Amino acid sequence: MDGAYHCNEHLTGASDLCQGLEAQPVPVLGKQPPLFQYTPENVAGVGADLDPMEISFPGCDCRATVCLPDSCTCLPHGTNYNELRLINEKSEMRYARPIFECNIMCKCGDTCPNRVVQQGLQLQLQVFQTGQKGWGLRTLECICKGQFVCEYAGEILGFREACRRIQLQKPCDSNYIIALREHFHGGQLLETFVDPMHVGNIGRFLNHSCEPNLFMVPVRIHSMVPRLALYTARDVAAGEELSYDYSGVFHNPSTAGKDSENAEGGHEQRKRCYCGSSSCRGFLPYDASLYPA
Repeated sequence: MDGAYHCNEHLTGASDLCQGLEAQPVPVLGKQPPLFQYTPENVAGVGADLDPMEISFPGCDCRATVCLPDSCTCLPHGTNYNELRLINEKSEMRYARPIFECNIMCKCGDTCPNRVVQQGLQLQLQVFQTGQKGWGLRTLECICKGQFVCEYAGEILGFREACRRIQLQKPCDSNYIIALREHFHGGQLLETFVDPMHVGNIGRFLNHSCEPNLFMVPVRIHSMVPRLALYTARDVAAGEELSYDYSGVFHNPSTAGKDSENAEGGHEQRKRCYCGSSSCRGFLPYDASLYPA
């Protein structure tokens, strides 16, 4: 992959949507999007059980340049990255094993290869108007498969507050809330609700696609509150819009079929999908558990 993407359209005077809070500035093409408070990481919101900013994990005792699975307590399930690319043996791009990065309490240095998501945005991206889908996010450079792109960051909410906010939405409103449900050994269920509508990062501009080029993985660094990291599912060309599947799956035929069958009988809040892919399911995914029965 080589080459660069060039755009001759007018860029706004505000050259950085991230207000200097990311390692790379993110320009906006055309007019400015609605105002929101920028945060590069999750922040505690209403009803949050844990503060995502609180450091609760102990660090590893590694003093070598590279942390190794046999000796590093942050790598109980094996190496996470190879040359900054996520190691994933599953072809459908659904990550099964937990990902822990080294944290501020670790004795390894900042150059440890097990520190990727915490380095923040490293790519040249741009926010732009897509048409029917509203705002979108695209890359201005080529990205290789497995690279970290950005987080989906915002307010961490409790279940009741997530339900309250969703139920207040009008049919024409965009829903930014993501519900992550993780099943752990012993039947434990951990739910995380992230809302970047009012306080969030550039992940809020990512659109859904039934054939996405990104997939989401919960990554833990300082605490049990996961950071929703988005990685490339394939090589992505410069100028391509970045997208992921809002349902949390990646090219899952069984889910696609189910959505198509229930499209006409779905909840009244269900919204049309305009991703334009050949396998488009017609409607955006939605979480029925957050709506009243």
